[in-house]
Amino acid sequence: MDTKDQTSRFQHPLKQWIRAGLWSLIYVLFIIWLGSYGWLLGLPVVFDAFITKYIPWTFWKKSKNKAVLSIMGWVDAIVFALVAVYFINTYLFQNYQIPSSSLEKSLLVGDFLFVSKASYGPRVPNTPLSFPLVQHTFPLLNCKSFIEKPQWDYKRLKGFDSVKRNDIVVFNFPTGDTVCVNQQNPDYYTWCYIYGRDAVRNNKSQFGDIVYRPVDRRENYVKRCVAIAGDWMEVKNNQVYVNGEAQEKIPGIQYNYLIQTKGTTLSNDMLDKLKISEEDRLVVDDGSAQQFGYHTLADLDQKLGFDPNLPVYHFPMNEETKAKVLEITGVKIAIETSTRLDVFPLGGHKNWTRDNYGPLWIPKKGATLALNAYNFPMYQRAISVYEHNKFEVKNGVYYINDKPTKTYTFKMDYYWMMGDNRHNSADSRYWGFVPEDHIVGRPVMVWLSLDKDKGWLSGKIRFNRFFKNAEK
Repeated sequence: MDTKDQTSRFQHPLKQWIRAGLWSLIYVLFIIWLGSYGWLLGLPVVFDAFITKYIPWTFWKKSKNKAVLSIMGWVDAIVFALVAVYFINTYLFQNYQIPSSSLEKSLLVGDFLFVSKASYGPRVPNTPLSFPLVQHTFPLLNCKSFIEKPQWDYKRLKGFDSVKRNDIVVFNFPTGDTVCVNQQNPDYYTWCYIYGRDAVRNNKSQFGDIVYRPVDRRENYVKRCVAIAGDWMEVKNNQVYVNGEAQEKIPGIQYNYLIQTKGTTLSNDMLDKLKISEEDRLVVDDGSAQQFGYHTLADLDQKLGFDPNLPVYHFPMNEETKAKVLEITGVKIAIETSTRLDVFPLGGHKNWTRDNYGPLWIPKKGATLALNAYNFPMYQRAISVYEHNKFEVKNGVYYINDKPTKTYTFKMDYYWMMGDNRHNSADSRYWGFVPEDHIVGRPVMVWLSLDKDKGWLSGKIRFNRFFKNAEK
């Protein structure tokens, strides 16, 4: 190529040079944020796309075939959009829909959220080769939306903030690493605890395929962080205590209650006004009474002092709703209690329940734990699975990576997450700690809200929730 051709490659309007400079600056700043300076070798490619154009990025524009120009124009636009969405979804914002009632009444089923990944610092993807906007499985196709290799180690870019107590946080489900495709709730480990590992793996008709998912491909959950690394957490009669102090009052927090009214029927219209979802409304019978720890409905009536000739209702209420129900003449209310011991750590013999739990220490990066028979069940998964160690106990001696030890120093911070709908939330009380490498981001705003109990012409769109602050 002669000198004249070389010179012509640099002859562009000033706006083209400005565009090249801006994109080059954005690229350099992103690499600095990423902290992987080897990617600076790609800077000449960015410059070439705008100025020198040795790589024929838009070769198809020279075609005289209108069909080729039309098709390639669409391909070019789609590829650019997918790349843009990939980077935005990975490093800045992600859409998330509230699927369950675990955070009601703070966030409602059907709320669509903008989740800020920059708040706590976005993670570099564990699985970089993945399709944007799809968590792990393509709808309809029912196949993986990511390629398992390569898998990169955990790395988090610098964020604007850190996870604090009472933050609402989106995170990857910690025990969602192994999944029964046909039975995902409760998780695989709970099914194994109930039926045994071999029974779960061999009963494909009930549980389906057993699949593994990397950290960033696990289901997204949203809960409230009630305790951070280094805290002591305990639940006494449904009240959360952190480091010995009661958790501050949160208006959205609700519990399940058993309710009986004399002379007043709790109609669907009345329950609609109380904002009790159809899914949460229950009239107690003998079968459901057993779920609440009573042998029969008559046993429940006797122990709670309810009238056996009147119906007993069951639904969750926060303080505001409870105050309205208490205004009903002749109403009787009793909070639902639980004696079930199927909480974390499963098989740990702690005699903890959903309502009375702990005390429990939340692991902190750099903190050293003295290992013993009492705390082994609580921290075994964190040490072995989340921090990738071989952790065993033989004849009362603890071995980490085949070396005897009496202590362990944690490599990550951990968090304790709970739903505001305290009696209807599958949270840390059932599956344990959330490691820092599972943190996705913080929801900042509700941009759409749809009521699953309403029709499109009867209030399905909850306009009053648009642009609601989702951080509280």
